[in-house]
Amino acid sequence: MDAATVDQIQLNFSPASLGALNVIIAIILFGVALDLRVSDFRAVLRKPQGFAAGMICQFLLLPALAWACILLMRPDPGVALGLLLVASCPGGNVSNFLTAMARGNAALSVSMSGVSTLASIIMTPANFVFWARRYEPTEALLQTLSLSPSDIFMTVLLILVIPTLCGMGAAARFPELAARIQRPMHMLSMVFLGLFILGGLLGNWQAFINHVGVAFGIVAIVNALGLTAGYTLARLAGLDEADGRAVAFETGIQNSGFGLLICFNHFAGLGGMAIIVAWWGVWHLISGWGLATLWKRRIPRVPER
Repeated sequence: MDAATVDQIQLNFSPASLGALNVIIAIILFGVALDLRVSDFRAVLRKPQGFAAGMICQFLLLPALAWACILLMRPDPGVALGLLLVASCPGGNVSNFLTAMARGNAALSVSMSGVSTLASIIMTPANFVFWARRYEPTEALLQTLSLSPSDIFMTVLLILVIPTLCGMGAAARFPELAARIQRPMHMLSMVFLGLFILGGLLGNWQAFINHVGVAFGIVAIVNALGLTAGYTLARLAGLDEADGRAVAFETGIQNSGFGLLICFNHFAGLGGMAIIVAWWGVWHLISGWGLATLWKRRIPRVPER
């Protein structure tokens, strides 16, 4: 099978399963926000270089790198849309775990995740539509689907931003309860998301096997570029090693679960798009775990003050 047929496949996801995905993503964001405090955002303001490097990499550099790879590799329109979508999503909460595992600045990672989630209400639809209109095949596909930025805006608001704000509000109002339930809630929601993705893969196994080769190379390249660019820009900005590791993971680890939600809610599970987003969700765990394992063996040098 080649990329010319990938958008013609029909993936098997029921309305009930898509409703469950909406709930799972909202619960994950609520659980992550239980660990966020207003003081985290104040800390970002006291050391803005790390935050600025993370936001530039996440919302400007990664989508631009994805677009450049699309121009060079000329993939199928659905594949290109999937890559642009996942590159426009906010950082995944797995980045916080990987940063801690890699001896990076976990506090900076959590702060960047929170800020990027809130910023995604504007940046995700704006980035996705902007870059999709810079590539003729994806621009034509967007016009066919009649998608507007406001469609994605409402999804981001309902599924990402509101649960995040509710989680922060609950943590501020009931700090002891939030501290007790944050970890088990996070673990449980990630298990549910993992089961959902596993069920989706098993239910569409043949289609996935036939077409994963289309996704493998381009996802691996863009993910590697994201991790490398995040670390490199952070170090060029004068950040220390621990901060650089946090920015790297925040750039290369995306909220692919939310990307799947947008794909099925607004693009009817377009074949190439769904396979790219689903495979990114698998691959960034493999690449992120490998990098975190490597960095874990190297204690970051503390800069002299």
